[in-house]
Amino acid sequence: MRGWWQELAGLVLPVDCAGCGAVRVLVCAGCREPLSGAGAGPVGPSPRPEGLPVVHAAAVYEGGVRALLLAHKERGALPLAGVLGEALAGAVLAGRPRDAGGPVRTGRPSAEVALVPVPSARRQIRARGHDPARRIALAAAGRLRRAGVPARVAPVLRLRRVVADQAGLGARQRRENLAGALTVCRDGARLTDGARIVIVDDLITTGATLAEAARAVRAAGLTAGPGEVLRAAVVAAPADSFRRLPGAVPRRPATRTGQKSRE
Repeated sequence: MRGWWQELAGLVLPVDCAGCGAVRVLVCAGCREPLSGAGAGPVGPSPRPEGLPVVHAAAVYEGGVRALLLAHKERGALPLAGVLGEALAGAVLAGRPRDAGGPVRTGRPSAEVALVPVPSARRQIRARGHDPARRIALAAAGRLRRAGVPARVAPVLRLRRVVADQAGLGARQRRENLAGALTVCRDGARLTDGARIVIVDDLITTGATLAEAARAVRAAGLTAGPGEVLRAAVVAAPADSFRRLPGAVPRRPATRTGQKSRE
């Protein structure tokens, strides 16, 4: 019920931009622009965790983008899922393998995309009133379908043990905290059958979460085979994650510091 009330209030009551505070607009043009997907590109945390899939992000995690993600995730601003889902769809499209100037290179040009969201812990879902990554994935799937890309959400990952809150943990501690924590549900193969899997989340920092999700997907045999590269997409990543990749366009450094991520 909490989720329904939050969404209804967000649609009916006057709101200010969650990114910058501009009055009477859900997301202002200035905060929406970085989430358009035009700047989407590959990202690579350092150190790079073993098993991390190829990851694309839509925007730099700073300023209005950071504020919007936190408002959606931690403060229940559910209507923001639409603009965040559009950004995630842009990252998914940016990560599609292509020949230079040619069609998608997979051998299955019309294959559906299965967006596999990283699950939140049950206690977090109860506290927040929703599952942020899954909600954004649903919005992204709709945006992809409207762009002519067959897409569905396949929530096949689940936590099989309790994990500590990631906030405040270093890269090594996060890897240890999540090691072996995720598994694929019994119907995972059926829910992803015939689709190209893309693991999705709202944010990447150290990459520990996506690496563990990829391990679980591979262990369940859900990837098509040695020739298919497992991919992931996120809404945002730190600016230096973009710059670390060879040939990447330098990004403006983050303007806000001292903030802890829960990725």
